[in-house]
Amino acid sequence: MTEKLNIIYEDNHIIVVEKQAGILTQGDYSGEISLLDLVKSYIKKQYNKPGEAFAGLVHRLDKSVSGVLVFARTSKAAARLQKEFQRGDIKKFYIAITETRENMPNQRGWITLSNHILRVGDKTIVETKESPHTEKALLQYKIIKSNKEFSLLLINLITGKKHQIRAQLASAGFPIVGDKKYGSTISEKSGICLHAIFLSLLHPTKKERISFYCPPPGIFKKFLDIDNLTPEEEIKKHIEEILEAK
Repeated sequence: MTEKLNIIYEDNHIIVVEKQAGILTQGDYSGEISLLDLVKSYIKKQYNKPGEAFAGLVHRLDKSVSGVLVFARTSKAAARLQKEFQRGDIKKFYIAITETRENMPNQRGWITLSNHILRVGDKTIVETKESPHTEKALLQYKIIKSNKEFSLLLINLITGKKHQIRAQLASAGFPIVGDKKYGSTISEKSGICLHAIFLSLLHPTKKERISFYCPPPGIFKKFLDIDNLTPEEEIKKHIEEILEAK
């Protein structure tokens, strides 16, 4: 069960892996094997752990989303990482390919989307006004490349709400490619074009900031020549603009 696990980094306290689109972060009623299951199986086998191995889930990615995901190896690390997420100390960046629409901004700097969102059934709805039932949703995005059909966005996720990026971009008028739930006109079996590309955290025991970069999957090349558009150095340069401004 460990052959599908792509490990980016691991030590005695955390394990950072690449999540593929189409796999659950955590198991649900479907009974499907989840990434959490794969991580626990790897730890048990790799370190010859008796019984069930521990892996702490501290954040999630939607099933249809790929990218970098961190798990805790100990309960102490899990508690400290959860506090980091709650304080907003962990920085999460995504890339997305969206459908280019007439209302796509011409601006090439960082653009802020601030909305109030509400969960209705299995969807996140963007509301025009704040209410006792809504939550604040905040992100920044930068248009890296755009043509008449598709646009490549780098996204700084500030508040991590369920389906937040998908709902906010769709509400702004440019849905993520393949995301039929939120208005995309394109069907894509292998997932939607949303990928967690970069994550920066304060190590739970070393207290040093460490960062992880996860290259986008092949689905992105189907719509844009990302090898030429987004070398790792270019993406990190844009990310540094945000991190240095903090």
